[in-house]
Amino acid sequence: MSKFARWVHEQAPTRDSFERSRFLRPFAHRVFHPALWRFTRRSVPRGVALGLLVGIFLLIPGVQIAGVALLALPCRANIPIGAAMTFLSMPATTPFILAASVYVGESVLRLSGGSERIYELIQTGASLSQWLDFIWTEAPMAMVQGLAGLAIISIIAAAIGYVIAAGVWRLRITRKWRRRSKSHAIGG
Repeated sequence: MSKFARWVHEQAPTRDSFERSRFLRPFAHRVFHPALWRFTRRSVPRGVALGLLVGIFLLIPGVQIAGVALLALPCRANIPIGAAMTFLSMPATTPFILAASVYVGESVLRLSGGSERIYELIQTGASLSQWLDFIWTEAPMAMVQGLAGLAIISIIAAAIGYVIAAGVWRLRITRKWRRRSKSHAIGG
C-alpha cells in the first residue's frame, strides 16, 4: 500500500463513525449500502469528485461529510474517499478558497465589485452607518458573486479531481498487470 493510500485509509471516516452520526441516522439504510463502501474503478473517481465538490462548496465541516454520504447514493460514489476529500477544505485553506471565489465571481459576473467597496470602507475608516448601508445595499450582490465563484471553483476542482483519480487508478491497474505478466513469464 502506498503512503498516500495508507494516509487516506487512516484519515477516512469508518463505517462505524457514520453509523453514530445523528445527521445520517434517518438515511442509514441507504448510506450503508455495501456498494458505496467498495473501492472500484468507477466509485473512487466519483468519490473524489463528489468530495471536492461538496467540500469546497459547503465549507462547513460537519455538513460536508454528511452531504457526501447523502449524495453518494445517486452518484454511486465511494463514501470513504469522498469524505476524505472534504478535508482539503480545512481552516488553513478556507481563506484562500474564499478569496479565490470572490475573485472568480467578480471576474465572471462583472457586477460592481463588492471587495473593492470593502477595501474602500476599511481604508477610509467608515462609520457604522456607512457599514450598515453597505450591508443592506451592496453586500447581497457581493455575496452572490462569491457564491458563484465558489460554485465555479468547486465544479472545476471536482472535474480535475475526477480525471486525476481515474488516471491514477488506470496507472495502478496497468502496473499490476505488467507485474503479473512478468511474474507469469518468469515462472512459466
